[in-house]
Amino acid sequence: MKSLLKINNLHVSFRRDDKWIEAVHGIDFEVFEGKTLGIVGESGSGKSVSNLALMQLLDRRKSRIEADSILLEDSDISKLNEDQMSEVRGKKIAMIFQEPMTSLNPVYKCGFQVMEAVNLSQRVYESTSLQAIDTSQQPTAKEKVLELFRKVMLPNPEVIFDKYPHELSGGQKQRVMIAMALVSNPQVLIADEPTTALDVTVQKEILKLLKDLQRENGMGMIFITHDLGVISEIADDVIVMNKGEIVEKGTVDNILNKAQHPYTKGLIACRPPLDYRLERLPIVKEFLDGVWSDEQQIKRELIITEEERKLSHKRLYSQEPILKVRNLKTWYPLRKGVFGRTYDYIKSVDDVSFDVYPGETLGLVGESGCGKTTLGRSILRLVEPTSGEVIFEGNDITKLNHKELREYRKQAQIIFQDPYSSLNPRICIGDAIAEPMMIHGIEKDAKKRRERVCSLLEEVGLEASHYQRYPHEFSGGQRQRICIARALAVNPKLIICDESVSALDVSVQAQVLNLINRLKKEFHFTYIFISHDLSVVRFMSDRVVVMYNGKIQEMNEADELFNNPQNDYTKKLIAAICRVEE
Repeated sequence: MKSLLKINNLHVSFRRDDKWIEAVHGIDFEVFEGKTLGIVGESGSGKSVSNLALMQLLDRRKSRIEADSILLEDSDISKLNEDQMSEVRGKKIAMIFQEPMTSLNPVYKCGFQVMEAVNLSQRVYESTSLQAIDTSQQPTAKEKVLELFRKVMLPNPEVIFDKYPHELSGGQKQRVMIAMALVSNPQVLIADEPTTALDVTVQKEILKLLKDLQRENGMGMIFITHDLGVISEIADDVIVMNKGEIVEKGTVDNILNKAQHPYTKGLIACRPPLDYRLERLPIVKEFLDGVWSDEQQIKRELIITEEERKLSHKRLYSQEPILKVRNLKTWYPLRKGVFGRTYDYIKSVDDVSFDVYPGETLGLVGESGCGKTTLGRSILRLVEPTSGEVIFEGNDITKLNHKELREYRKQAQIIFQDPYSSLNPRICIGDAIAEPMMIHGIEKDAKKRRERVCSLLEEVGLEASHYQRYPHEFSGGQRQRICIARALAVNPKLIICDESVSALDVSVQAQVLNLINRLKKEFHFTYIFISHDLSVVRFMSDRVVVMYNGKIQEMNEADELFNNPQNDYTKKLIAAICRVEE
């Protein structure tokens, strides 16, 4: 095997308060032609920083990169200046970033942005100004872009060429980014969490695309992720990073099936299992602390038997439903012409009916755009339904006036997907949790309100001393705990979790899922749990609803739906996740 990239003793440090803090502690790895090296670890483990460092994409004023050598085809690039590195990036080594929406310029069409990269690679113009493109060469550049769009299997390349990023789905935007990275046929491609925010079916397509392109071009690839299930699908060799160090390395088979380090075992175990059901998920810290040693021990102590689950469901479904949704429709009009006449509708929720029982977790699963989030918001009347009934404890909330609706929202809360944008950055987290209590007249005495906020912080695994801190001082998982505490502040009966763990590492995700389940048992909450991740939904749910194009395709007990799906779309979802998890 030909070595394409070899990193020797890489250290990365960052300046903080006039001190240098080392984030990556002398790591070594190698990438071979036609092979994929997987790098796994939690957020903050150093996996992305290491690769940004080798491409010299870190701010030189605030970072320090030291290495014995970074050999790209036997040439040491560690000592190159910025002008010299600009000749290497894109042509010899390219990178696909995690979030395609922020990687693409929202004010330029997708084809134009890729064509700019093509022109740069072909030396059509010397200036970096967008206006400096040689228009006489644009047809040739456009043909190259359309060829790349076909190569990454974008539908209707000519149409995609003239669309803005916001007009594309997440999977399509990621394909545009892959096309841009392939402009100069790089020898090494770095893919930094390219599938984390994507549906499992789209994720499967992107992984297949990357493997096909690798075989076609013979390039080496570094695939960065926190999910060992994805690594099993694409990598040949794996290194596991924790706190800036490599704790384990080996072939993908050895890492996944014969892991030696407790940290690696923890990463594998904290993903919801597909073939049995647990009371709670193990977490990485428990493996590092020696609580768990292997899968068999976890099964012995945490497994839920089929008989226990049936008995629990018999009690659950003997009650009267707390929520009844009947023939619910939420349609958005499409208008055109001078007078804005409606010519069609986007049927986000189209004639949906189901019941939810007290103490139940009803899973709602489907691909992006299927209508699951709109359904959740329609139930809370955060968006106005077009027609149908939403009956909560005997009252149709579609007919409530403003005052009655405010009272309903004390009973029904939502935890949003993104813990970063869900919190006001200018308000300390204690005041953010106390705010809904003030609005709904709960604990009118300020001292008692503060005491309740402190109690809620401790309930979700934070500290009362965190009251005066601001959102930017917390990690993603901690912010999601704050959002959960805010939802609990008004003592709700129904909580809608809208993709509330999809942005989290698998280890942090396990902690938040365990917290949600524990709070359900303690406070007898009822959940509607929305996600595109069927394995997470199965772990959390009593029953599961599968949605596609605004309609319910299938609804059944979670294990029965997973083990014996009836609908073709459900079978497709399950086949995709089983393939990735193998």
